[in-house]
Amino acid sequence: MARIGGRSLWLAWPAGIFCAAAVAALGILAAPGIPTAVSFVGDTLRATTETPTATAAPAAEPAGDCRHLYSQPLWSSLVWSPEALLWQRRTAPLSTPEAVAAASPTVVVTCHWRGVDGRFVETTVSTVTPEGAAAAQATLAAQGFGCAADGDVTHCERATGDVLEVHDLRGDRWVSSTLTGWMPDAYAATVASHAFFGE
Repeated sequence: MARIGGRSLWLAWPAGIFCAAAVAALGILAAPGIPTAVSFVGDTLRATTETPTATAAPAAEPAGDCRHLYSQPLWSSLVWSPEALLWQRRTAPLSTPEAVAAASPTVVVTCHWRGVDGRFVETTVSTVTPEGAAAAQATLAAQGFGCAADGDVTHCERATGDVLEVHDLRGDRWVSSTLTGWMPDAYAATVASHAFFGE
């Protein structure tokens, strides 16, 4: 048999034995992981053939800060309003102390926008019990608010001069907005939608 020039049998045999030993050692080290790998592959293949079951979407958490309570266009219009200043705090709804006393809400966030010449817009998002929501609705109706149900949302509204007060209740959420001399387009509907549905 012809030999390739420059190769030495004295080096080829030890190198081949060393390579075979290294491959055998790697096989021994990998052997304990083979059952786990086989189980993983089997679980993955079984998961792709199972019919997915429908799960109820979790209820959206109430917005914990003011930025998440507004759509981008509304946020931009408020931020760029002349001399607009936002105060974020946790205070009870501004316009309805009687309803607050009746409902005993837990305030999540209050967003107070101050504009020029005493104009301001304020929204408070709270959580209430079913009994508290019913008490708030009854108290608002007794104070002269016009209340109407739209699906699972109760909407109460009252305008006095240049002050508009809007309250929306759905499940455990109460969104209260007071607009004084400043009426951004679709303000109350937008914040209620974000507070209830996150959109």
